[in-house]
Amino acid sequence: MPGIVGVGIDLVDIERFRTSLERTPSMRERMFTPGERAYAETANDPTERYAARFAAKEAVMKALGVGLGAFGFHDVEVQRADGGRPSLVVIGAAELLAVERGVVAWQLSLTHTALSAGAVVVAVG
Repeated sequence: MPGIVGVGIDLVDIERFRTSLERTPSMRERMFTPGERAYAETANDPTERYAARFAAKEAVMKALGVGLGAFGFHDVEVQRADGGRPSLVVIGAAELLAVERGVVAWQLSLTHTALSAGAVVVAVG
């Protein structure tokens, strides 16, 4: 019977994240996959989409019970179905950690306002 292996939540301040992206433009390439960047850049304000995706990556770490550095940011990708539903693709070191913990599926919810972006991740085993 499936159960919850872990739950992670993260909240990102949009203006603080905007400042970081402006100060260090290479963050986009370092933290986000080409697909995530392509999707974010279609928005009038891409920062909200970037911040929500960053929150999702942090929430995955929390759901797996690990901290920053346990896997690379490109090891977790937020994808978007045609209808808009977000999902996670986990590869590399993140996938190995998930397998070790018995994760067989992920549930993801994203949200953002002009002020903050958040994500909730449930690791299902």
